[in-house]
Order: sequence, then structure tokens, then C-alpha cells
Amino acid sequence: MTKHHAPSEHCSPSEPEAHDFTLVDPPPAGWAALLSGANGVRSLALAGGVVLHAINVYIATTILPSVVRDIGGLDYYAWNTTLFATASILGSALSARLLVGWGPRGAYTLATLVFAVGALLCAFAPSMPAMLAGRLIQGLGGGFLFALSYAMIRLVFHEALWPRAMALVSGMWGVATLIGPAVGGVFAELGVWRAAFWSLVPVAALFALLAAVVLPKRSAARSQHLPLPLVQLACLTSAVLAVSAGSVSTTLAWNIVGLGAAALLTALLVGTESRARHRLLPTGAFSLTSALGVLYATLSLLAVAVTSGEIFVPLFLQVLHHQSPLAAGYLTALMAAGWTLGSIASSGASGKGIRRAILAGPVLGVAGMVALAILIRAESTGGWLTITAICLALVAIGVGVGLAWPHLLTRVFQVTPVNEQDLAGASITTVQLFATALGAALAGMVVNLAGLTVCAGIAGTANAAGWLFGVFAFAPGLAIFTALRVVRRAPATTTAHR
Repeated sequence: MTKHHAPSEHCSPSEPEAHDFTLVDPPPAGWAALLSGANGVRSLALAGGVVLHAINVYIATTILPSVVRDIGGLDYYAWNTTLFATASILGSALSARLLVGWGPRGAYTLATLVFAVGALLCAFAPSMPAMLAGRLIQGLGGGFLFALSYAMIRLVFHEALWPRAMALVSGMWGVATLIGPAVGGVFAELGVWRAAFWSLVPVAALFALLAAVVLPKRSAARSQHLPLPLVQLACLTSAVLAVSAGSVSTTLAWNIVGLGAAALLTALLVGTESRARHRLLPTGAFSLTSALGVLYATLSLLAVAVTSGEIFVPLFLQVLHHQSPLAAGYLTALMAAGWTLGSIASSGASGKGIRRAILAGPVLGVAGMVALAILIRAESTGGWLTITAICLALVAIGVGVGLAWPHLLTRVFQVTPVNEQDLAGASITTVQLFATALGAALAGMVVNLAGLTVCAGIAGTANAAGWLFGVFAFAPGLAIFTALRVVRRAPATTTAHR
């Protein structure tokens, strides 16, 4: 019988109180085992946090074109995602401490409260700076929820269930693709985009109530409170913000300054992490010669490919292909729907099937990005043939990431040293959110340089669309090479839960 424990990186896996598993033989690894009995209740709790976080992502993506038409701030368009993801990194890093200090029930409740406050600020925002402040607070709460969901998988489920649990949590983005664009699109078409943020507040309250019912009040684990890796976190978030600051300008020299500052901060991060006593990521995370390093590189490149497209696709579809906010939101969500389908389809793979799934991810990503670079930039009347082709490209990118994602995440745990397993759990969200934030910042830089904010209308938008997908096709292209290195390494099986 498994128990709920706080995923603190300072609890040694050898301590019985931190990993009190008494299973001798592996339990059944099918969906029935994950979704029934006590495991089913835990699955509901962990998946719920991702649903709330993800619904907000698609609501915001869908209504942003309406927001900038109302309160301005087109040159800060990508900052809505960048700041949200950057704050989520901090929430992710703080999540382990939150669990130790507040327990599972208190941690989830506090996370939803922070998230709801951010939604209220967005709903009242009179200008883009105020909107960005709300998105920052929303991101902090969302980071808490996102990290808590992933970090507890290793603690509450047997290793045999990890791939399906990962697929379930990742698959909640599919639920968001059904709800988020509908909420955002309907309110945008009615001209009341602020109500979309208002609608998140009662959802957050309902989830807090669910957490209070199904999660234990306190954690059984006892963890020493040690300092956060503050220098590394500061370097990580500052690097993203440096790119974002550079992206606002359409002057190449200023963009180069932003990228240069980000490079220096990244070098400082790597140097500090290599000497730090309290680490942000497990050993070998920054080395492409290590198994963990190539895994993180592959995850990051795939996440960058998805993020760069998702942010601006609603805008491109509305301006270039004359789609309504509702239709543009749902078409954009096809990428996440493909991610969900791919995750579920590949979660039961084994042996050569896993290797094929990991390699298929970046290959499909390149194909989809190149197709979008050609298709989405050409203005159309929104005919079914053009829109269908765009849809297939979006689905291809999402399916590719989904096929590889559960197995890449599982291998992170498998190759991480036993004494850093808890740190690996928190690092998954840190790496994914950093890639998301950096991808958004770089996407904003590319479209601004391509003339989105200078040449308003069809010409500027078309040029920005072509450059965006053309440039970011290199991300999954590079991921092909890192994925090849991943599949050539046989992962060692962790004994943390045996």
C-alpha cells in the first residue's frame, strides 16, 4: 500500500518514512490499476492541478488577440506567456518546500488561491502592464499545481505505473483543449474577454474543495528545511527575461544584447550549479555527454517547438485566414490534442517500440513546422482545404511530442542517481517551464524582427508567420540528433521503489 509523501529533494530514498512501499511483486501496470481504487483517487487529485493550469493556458492564448485590440500592447504579446512560464519556474522550484510546510492538502489549496488572485488581476487589468502582473501571479500558482502533480507520481505509484501516470497527467492538456478554447473563444466573440478570467475563479475554488477531500492534511515525511538554490534560480529566470527585454525592440543590435546577456547568465548558471551544495537540477543535467543531459536537451527542444507555434497561431489564423476567435482557439488546440493522443498511444510501448516513439517525436515536429512555414503565411479565405492542411501540420507536431514525452520523462528517473530521485521529480517541470518561457521569448523576438509590430496587417503578419515557423523548425531538427543519443543508451533501472 502506497502512502502520500512530500517530494522533498532532501529526503533520502533509503529512508523508510520517505518511501514506505511494501510491495514485493510489481502490481498490474494497465490503466485499470491506475484508475481504480486508491490509485484512482490519487490520479484524480494529481491530474486536476494540471487541468486547471492548462485550461488557463488555452483561455489566455485564445483571447490574447482580443486583449491587445482592447488595451493595446502588441509588442508585449509574447510576454504574456514568457512571464507566466517564468513565474511557473519559481512555483515549481518552491513546490517541494510548500508540500513539506503545508502538507498535500494545504499546498494544493494555497496554490489554487494564488492562481485565483492572478486571474482576478487579469480580469480587472486596464492596461498591458497590469495584465502582465496578473499573469505573473497566475504563473506562480500554476507552477505550484503543475509541479505538485508531476513530483508526486514517483511517490504515490509503483514504478510499473509511471509511464501511464505520466501519460495521464500529460494527457490532461487534452481536456484543456476541449474547455479552454471554448471558454476563451465564446467570451472573446461576445466582446467580454475579461469574463474568461472571471470564470477561472470558481473553477479554482472547486478544485481546492476537491483537494481538501481527497488529499491528506499532513505529509508523513519529515524533511530538513535547507536553502533554495537561489543563485541558480535567479540566473535561470533572468536569462529568460533578458531575451524578453531584447525581443521588444525591432533593432537587431538590441536583440543581440538581450541574447548575449542571456548567454552570460546561462554560463553563470552552469558554473554555479557545478559548484553548488544545493542544486537546482540533478548531476549531469548540463552535460550533453551524460544520459541525463541529452534527455533534458531533447525535452527542451520539443517543448520549444510547441510553444513557439502555440502562442501566435491564434493571431495568424484570425488575421491571415479569417477565422473567428473560437475557431482559431480550437484549431490551435489541435497541437495539444495531438500531444494527448500521442502520449496515450505510446504509453504502453516497450523495447523497440519505445525507441521508435522517442525518434518519431522530433521527426514529426520538423515535418509539421516546415509545413506551417509554407501554409500559414499565405493569406486565404479560410477554405476547408487550406485549413485542413494547417490542422494536419499542427496535429503532427503534437502527436510527435506526445509519442516521445512519457518515455523521456520515465528515463529521467531511470538514469538519475538514487540519492537525487526527488530532485529529478521537481526538475521535470523546471526544465519544461524554462523551455516554454525561453521559447516564448525567442518567438516574440523573431516575429518582432520580422515586422509584426512595424508592418501591421496582412503583410507584417504573413512575414512574421513564415519566419517564425522556419526558424523554429531547427528546434525539432536538433532534437533528432539528441534523440538518437537517447535511444542508443540503455537506461539503468532505478531501485528507489523496490
